[in-house]
Amino acid sequence: MNGEEEFFDAVTGFDSDNSSGEFSEANQKVTGRIDLDSSNSSRTGKSGERPPRENGVQKHRTALPAPMFTRSDFSVWSILKKCIGLELSKITMPIAFNEPLSFLQRITEYMEHVYLIHKAALQPQPLERMQCVAAFAVSAVASQWERTGKPFNPLLGETYELVREDLGFRFISEQVSHHPPISAFYSEGLSQDFVFHGSIYPKLKFWGKSVEAEPRGTITLELLKHGEAYTWTNPTCCVHNVIIGKLWIEQYGTVEILNHRTGDKCVLNFRPCGLFGKELHRVEGHIQDKNKKKLFMIYGKWTECLWGIDPSSYESFKKQEKRGDHHRKARLDVGPEIASEVAGDAADDVPMAQETVSVIPGSRLLWRVNSRPPNSAQMYNFTSFTVSLNELESGMEKTLPPTDCRLRPDIRGMENGNMDLASQEKERLEEKQREARKERAKEEAEWRTRWFRPGDNPHTGTPDWLYAGDYFERNFSDCPDIY
Repeated sequence: MNGEEEFFDAVTGFDSDNSSGEFSEANQKVTGRIDLDSSNSSRTGKSGERPPRENGVQKHRTALPAPMFTRSDFSVWSILKKCIGLELSKITMPIAFNEPLSFLQRITEYMEHVYLIHKAALQPQPLERMQCVAAFAVSAVASQWERTGKPFNPLLGETYELVREDLGFRFISEQVSHHPPISAFYSEGLSQDFVFHGSIYPKLKFWGKSVEAEPRGTITLELLKHGEAYTWTNPTCCVHNVIIGKLWIEQYGTVEILNHRTGDKCVLNFRPCGLFGKELHRVEGHIQDKNKKKLFMIYGKWTECLWGIDPSSYESFKKQEKRGDHHRKARLDVGPEIASEVAGDAADDVPMAQETVSVIPGSRLLWRVNSRPPNSAQMYNFTSFTVSLNELESGMEKTLPPTDCRLRPDIRGMENGNMDLASQEKERLEEKQREARKERAKEEAEWRTRWFRPGDNPHTGTPDWLYAGDYFERNFSDCPDIY
């Protein structure tokens, strides 16, 4: 990808008429950069106090400072109508279509169900470990359900860290390339049971009614005590009705998870919606050994749960099902009903929510999604885990590198409900990035990444970005000024 192919998030001169009223209390006019020391947007207690702890465990916030901004006043047709079939490059999108997170923070959402990795590390048999890894791979995309907002594109050199002692991991990511945009990440278990890393380069395409995000880049999970490495690539995500109608999301494609030590493979098929929405959100697959013998069957929904059963019982049930025999259903609540609202002939019909997963007798529950907070719809459909990602505790800015996402003034402004400031800051940051790139070109200087280096994935041999180490030594003296 050349330097002409660049994607912009924010449109300049956000209409202040549209940014007032929706946040009558939070939408104060602020000029210049945000004072992070005085902002109370992410504090839990009084100013200057540490957020409360319960039994020694850090408590995290449960709500955003301001409700989600309405997108009903904006249309993207005038922006996207010339881009059908093309990659979304050099396009200016109104900031109202964003969510107050960087893409680096969106990647961190892989870790919401990290307990599945810890569980995998404790399993004595490879088949049981693969079941946990497969559940983790599905759970990693569950937070995308009904998430129709676009995360902010990371600036070159931007970073994000997350340390969760209660969940037993720490995580670091960096935007290592701007053309093409590549985000690298590395996570490790605090009890030295796993390493999880990868580099992500999503390709976005507009197809007239929908935007498709095709995943690029390998995801690697290493279970250290077993000497095993698993690799896979995420499914394709598609957002429908970006022009007119009710937005809805589906995931589709085949995900293959390979255990490089044993040769075992898990093949997961994320079903496309299909006629009448019968296959919406469904995942089906199996685990096979190196000789392609099926060892275990997996089924469920990436928005709800994942179940597994032995192949003979699965095939027997499917035969009975075809004959019309009755089968019991899982005792799961159906998620928020998807209404078939169609704003016009140009919109794709939104599939009706189907009945929950039908559970085959004898199945094992591998994973179930966490319940979302009751006010999730007013918080960009964030999960409880996601709500905490941009939280800036008192004094945290003194220990973070100056490149951390939490310090981005445009994201902070949007989170606080000040859309004018968010748009102005986004424009300023983009212009600063362009000027820095021009200066490097003039001086014939190459950009130097801080925490990752290019190399080959040690298990697949494909190009990857590998963690260089030393981030948590916290020597940030040579970090660039990108904000």
